[in-house]
Amino acid sequence: MGLSSMTGFARVDGDADGVRWTWELRSVNGKGLDIRFRVPQGFERLEPDARERCARRLTRGNVQVALSIDTRAAGQRLTINQPALDAIVDAMQQVADRIDAQPPTLDGILALRGVLEVADITADTAVRDELDDALLAGLETGVDALASMRGGEGEAIGTVLAARLDELATLTERAENSPARAPETIRARLAEQIAALLDATPALDPDRLHQEAVLLATKADIREELDRLHAHVAASRDLLEEGGPIGRRLDFLAQEFNREVNTLCAKSNDRDLTAIGLDMKAVVDQLREQVQNLE
Repeated sequence: MGLSSMTGFARVDGDADGVRWTWELRSVNGKGLDIRFRVPQGFERLEPDARERCARRLTRGNVQVALSIDTRAAGQRLTINQPALDAIVDAMQQVADRIDAQPPTLDGILALRGVLEVADITADTAVRDELDDALLAGLETGVDALASMRGGEGEAIGTVLAARLDELATLTERAENSPARAPETIRARLAEQIAALLDATPALDPDRLHQEAVLLATKADIREELDRLHAHVAASRDLLEEGGPIGRRLDFLAQEFNREVNTLCAKSNDRDLTAIGLDMKAVVDQLREQVQNLE
């Protein structure tokens, strides 16, 4: 299964029983799956089925789904809600007696929600059901197109992530083989520091100082951090190979990468090893930024 991003756009046009319609779908990043619909009055009945069809293909992202209906090709399809219009006219007359304002225009009144209504396409339930089926089938086509676009972008992100993981693996190997980690280097550095302390303060207990030096050397060891970095690289590569909605799991691993690299930098007492750690931090930041876009 391939990777998918959470951003995409799709548009589908169609015609059924003389009614032209258009679905537009837009999606951006989100913590979960949030689907919001905007449909003309009278078509709210489609939302439950439409929501279910979107959820079958998408698992994360903020998705906006809009339906536009053009009924002109099918003749007169709009009706005026007379009670609503009368109530609005009465209210405007009452307000006009109190304030000095420009009278409302016809197009302004008709634009008020509830004044113009989309009449049922037909009194025949079978024909209306046929229109609903066409609209929902069009939505599925749109969802497929959106998922395809998200999949294409997801594959591109996967390529970038694989490259970042290769960089992290290389940097981890460099840290592993850093001369600063050689036992003889550590021993020489500690011996030099102990000698400097003894020269400065002869009263210090050499045995106790030796014990403290061993303790400090143990705390400065980055063996565990390197092992975990190797493990995180392997786990991340497995997830990329697995594909599917892996964004949350990769995001967790990216946080773990950041934790281990920060610890490595904190323990480092060598300029070259610190430089490697800083390079790691830059790569991890790039990794986390890309992971945020994955489904």
